[in-house]
Amino acid sequence: MADPITSRLRRGVTSDAADANIRRARTLPWWHYLAAAAVGALNTLSFAPTPHGGWLELAIFVFFFVWLTRTTGWKSAALTGFAFGFGNYVTGVWWLYVSMHFYGGMPAPLAGTALVLFSLYLAVYPALAAGVWSFCAGHARNGKLVDDQPFSPTWHGAFAFASAWAIGEWLRGTVFTGFPWLASGYAQVDGPFAGFAPIVGVYGVGWVLALAAALIAQAVLRSLTTKNGNAPAAPRATRVAVPAVIAVALIAAGLVLPLVSWTTPANATLTVRLLQGNVKQDMKFEESGVKAAIDEYQRMITAKPADLIVTPETAIPVLAQAIPQSFALAVRNFADSTHSSILFGAVGGTITPEGRVVDYTNSLFGITPGQPGVFRYDKHHLVPFGEFVPWGFRWFVNLMNIPLGDFARGAPVQKPFVVRNQPVAVDICYEDIFGEEIARTVRESDMPAGVLVNSTNLAWFGDTIALDQHLQIARMRSLETGRPMLRATNTGATAAIDARGNVIARLPTFTQGSIETTVQGTTGFTPYVTSGNNTVLAVSLLFLAFGFAFGPGRVRSGRDRSGRDRSGGSKKNGDTNNNA
Repeated sequence: MADPITSRLRRGVTSDAADANIRRARTLPWWHYLAAAAVGALNTLSFAPTPHGGWLELAIFVFFFVWLTRTTGWKSAALTGFAFGFGNYVTGVWWLYVSMHFYGGMPAPLAGTALVLFSLYLAVYPALAAGVWSFCAGHARNGKLVDDQPFSPTWHGAFAFASAWAIGEWLRGTVFTGFPWLASGYAQVDGPFAGFAPIVGVYGVGWVLALAAALIAQAVLRSLTTKNGNAPAAPRATRVAVPAVIAVALIAAGLVLPLVSWTTPANATLTVRLLQGNVKQDMKFEESGVKAAIDEYQRMITAKPADLIVTPETAIPVLAQAIPQSFALAVRNFADSTHSSILFGAVGGTITPEGRVVDYTNSLFGITPGQPGVFRYDKHHLVPFGEFVPWGFRWFVNLMNIPLGDFARGAPVQKPFVVRNQPVAVDICYEDIFGEEIARTVRESDMPAGVLVNSTNLAWFGDTIALDQHLQIARMRSLETGRPMLRATNTGATAAIDARGNVIARLPTFTQGSIETTVQGTTGFTPYVTSGNNTVLAVSLLFLAFGFAFGPGRVRSGRDRSGRDRSGGSKKNGDTNNNA
């Protein structure tokens, strides 16, 4: 519950004395920020593998916004957002420690320190969002005045919070190549706001979530602050009911919108086989492990025909030119004789006339029955420290024993792999956490894909929540694009997802096997594919600009200047500055 923040001077209290009282009474205790960090850590449970965690996330965001209303200005609001973000990220991406220490060989203290520092960096973005909210339409309007009623959020504050939060998440997914993992919209895949995904994407879903939470908090706090007020009963009820009704309407819309079909089935149904080799990561690049992996995937590929067969990322962990002839002939003969199209992961590269290999790429190669050429997709969005070394961080990479640290980038939009007249858009590893890039691939291709394929290797992260979180992200891509998503992984989660984001088949993690299922491609563009993140960014910037220019903070400042005399007191005792 918010502490009292007043906007009128009590009789006989000078402005200087009021300022001193506010500084003493409104300094937040240390446990305020500790509680924010704890709630942020709890928010990790909103994401996979928690079922229907979107409802938990909504409750957490209501509390988070209420907690922000306790803050005294943009600095304390930013620190509260920072604490919330740190708690969320250090518990939500702790699996990076597994990659750095257990598989990268980095000493445990350094790996732990790197995780904490990275989480501190990620927490800057919710801190920015909270600070912008407070500056544009939150406590900035209270200034140094005093009020007899506890602070109650306004419409400006609700829309400013949603907008600042969405822009903060977009920045986190963009700056320094971006890391949008744990974007709040992902938890809504099975939550009340999933229906907004095809319209505004994952950041737009986060915007709706934040708005609904702020409106619920507004209704709750107004009901508490007006209970003993002097306003008539009808206006008090309206001030509480209107934000509550709008929040309920947003929830209802999110639950109903999945009934809308934004895309339609196209082309023949495909039979698919998704392979999961379960090759141990610590053996994958050893000589004996390489041979064993190639032999095993040759056996799995040729075990049974299908329209499309997909292996995990770098399932064949060698340069494409160094693939054994026996593997190449066996796979080619199998494709031609069974009319099976095959996608397999390997390392691409260019051999110079001098015999040197340059421009290594993380690639997928495709074999189409009856066609001599080979399809190739080169990964575009590379993983920092894993696939390229950011400037000034070579020393950090040298602390780890991870091979192939530098790759060349593929083009942003590449040709699809065509299977029985069905264009298939492929991506590798964590490329599918960038929804705008997937939408761009569909939107700008000469042959818009009707099926999405992700080939990845999450063995770097062991048996952790990263596997389920990545599957949840893939489901969001299906919702955004209205297209099925096929995932072939080394250790999990290998799965087939339909065009509505439902998992229709999944292999148990850390087992060897394959999924055999059918998939129906689609055609048509969802609103999100058409506009990308432009819609949510434009709306957010508009509301923030409106809040900054016309919000209660500006109104209060104007009244403050006109309502005080030169001695610092009010012109007359009747002057007031009530909350907007």
